[in-house]
Amino acid sequence: MGAAFGLIAGAGRFPLEIARAARAEGRRLCVAGLRELSDPALAREFESAGDCEFAWFYLGELEALFNHWRSHGVRDAVMVGKVPKTFLWQRPEAFRPDATTRALLAGLANQNDDSLQGAVAEALAQAGFRLLPQTALTPGLCAAPGALGAIEASPAHWEDIRFAWPIAKALGGLDVGQTVVVQDRAVLALEAVEGTDAAIARGCALAAESRGCCVVKVAKPGQSARFDLPAVGLATIRAMTPGCTLAVEAGATVVLQREALLRAADAAGIAVIGVSAEELGA
Repeated sequence: MGAAFGLIAGAGRFPLEIARAARAEGRRLCVAGLRELSDPALAREFESAGDCEFAWFYLGELEALFNHWRSHGVRDAVMVGKVPKTFLWQRPEAFRPDATTRALLAGLANQNDDSLQGAVAEALAQAGFRLLPQTALTPGLCAAPGALGAIEASPAHWEDIRFAWPIAKALGGLDVGQTVVVQDRAVLALEAVEGTDAAIARGCALAAESRGCCVVKVAKPGQSARFDLPAVGLATIRAMTPGCTLAVEAGATVVLQREALLRAADAAGIAVIGVSAEELGA
């Protein structure tokens, strides 16, 4: 099956979908589950698989992870799934930084997403591992341009998308969040550390139900494909109210649980569309 392919699995559904796709393509996996973050379903599915090595690590155990991967011949890896920044200070007992991780954190000018993820990528490179784009094995997970489901966005919602797009890009450029909720060209919510789905629920609660609101999610300017690609899933639709529109950046946003997501969106009258900057003239 060739060399082992490393996978650092954060929270959410994304690691499971990546792992299944990799196995379907005949890749031998060496999965690092993060304690109290990774979906237990990942462990249940792969711990007993003959073509997959699964092991648990605390988030701060970089040295142990590197040694484990070296012993299994890993060279290339992906880092997939959410690791909330709040985990670092709210759950120190589940962080457990080793000497390598403590040195990494001490060298940071700040602890925003770009700094933390860039430092981990550099640590991987120095240890001899090549970090690949998150969708290296699954390019089909990204949203295509146009309507993804049966519902089309209304002209009024298209106006809201055009209004919100540069705001979302500016927010991403500040490394604060990637999602904006708007209605009638008024901002209802901006994503911050609480995450996409919580920001959507907050914004939708403020919207007039009769017209629905628009959720716009984009990639950050200069977004690295190696980590933190914007992603939406079934929980994203469940956070929205009927009659809304979900607009995501085409070619740059991962759509998880696609069939279930679109069924739920169609049933709720929610338009799900892939949008490009060129289409908006942005």
